[in-house]
Amino acid sequence: MGRTYFVEEAVGQYLSDLSTKLKPFVTGLLIGQCSPQRDYVIRAVRTPPKEEQKEEDIPSKLASIDEEWITTHASQVSRMLPGGLVVIGVFIIATPELSKDSQNALRKLIFSVEKSLTKRRLWKPAEEEVSDRAALQICSATKKVVCRTYDVQDPRSSAKPADWKYQSALSASWLALDCTVNVNIHIPLLATSPNHDLEKNTKNGLNRWSKQIEDSVFLINGQIKDDDTELLEGQKKLRGNTQSSTQFSDVKVLIQLSQGSSHRSTATVQVCSGSINLKGAVKCRAYIHNNKPKVKEAIQALKRDIINTLSDRCEILFEDLIINEGPHKKNFEREYHVLPQRLFVPVAGSSVMLSDYKFGDEADAEIQERFVEMLDQSVQAEDIHIAEEINT
Repeated sequence: MGRTYFVEEAVGQYLSDLSTKLKPFVTGLLIGQCSPQRDYVIRAVRTPPKEEQKEEDIPSKLASIDEEWITTHASQVSRMLPGGLVVIGVFIIATPELSKDSQNALRKLIFSVEKSLTKRRLWKPAEEEVSDRAALQICSATKKVVCRTYDVQDPRSSAKPADWKYQSALSASWLALDCTVNVNIHIPLLATSPNHDLEKNTKNGLNRWSKQIEDSVFLINGQIKDDDTELLEGQKKLRGNTQSSTQFSDVKVLIQLSQGSSHRSTATVQVCSGSINLKGAVKCRAYIHNNKPKVKEAIQALKRDIINTLSDRCEILFEDLIINEGPHKKNFEREYHVLPQRLFVPVAGSSVMLSDYKFGDEADAEIQERFVEMLDQSVQAEDIHIAEEINT
């Protein structure tokens, strides 16, 4: 029995619109959530055209698909997804002549996208985690939809059939978990490591910190809940309201200061030439489906958001420094850099919000432009909700 994908109706409309506009083929990403019982697709996003590409330059053969461009897009999009949402698959809409090559192209894309996303993660997937990803093929002439899955943990995985079912108001009442995490991370720079390799040192420091987050205790609405209980157990359900309405849970994160007495602590003395300090309060958020979600699913989604939001910001800052100051700047005296602030933007017909980051001097227009380019979504300036204080 294959997997079943429950898909927001608006995704069907979006794919249908794309199939009439773009010839001979168009690729893109599917965004959603995996769960042990069923998977959900709440957005589809076409691959943005390259700036220098004119309409008539669009390649007509699937062999000429730009894999690197698509995986870069997937990495950028994954930064804009709050906890619980992932790039759950890829799609191709192609003319009948190209359809027999589509499956091979999709298989290659699924594995290269997953490889690129895995490389950036600071967390390890859980053992029982769903590792199937969707390959959706649509014929632009007949509108026939074929959905298959590949197991991305197995490089030799072959295609399995999957069901693709549309549903209205699929994510209109998903549950949100919110928390603010105070960060104070001290990362020593060893005298033996080159001082300018700040990015690598920061990543190593974040790696150690992410393990602390994984081991933390999470209080949901002030209570510790058993992993296998239902998240909504003991709470009143919202009934009869299909308008997008979010049920928020307030979460507190208790980071353990030291391991239990069973762990022997050994101090290491290292000669350091400097240090990096990351300080501030970060806003974290995860969304979870409303089909009897378990506490462990919700907490796992939130843990990943906490880890991702900090590592993504550091990545964005380093990219910004390289663009503005060049990669060869080695004279790092005492410097202060403000990491970008987090913001959230609503999705029409859904209780889920997408996320992004802005530097203090960035105008709303730049954020709006980014949403159009990366997520093919136009955003009103008044819908941009800044979640954090500037001193984060």
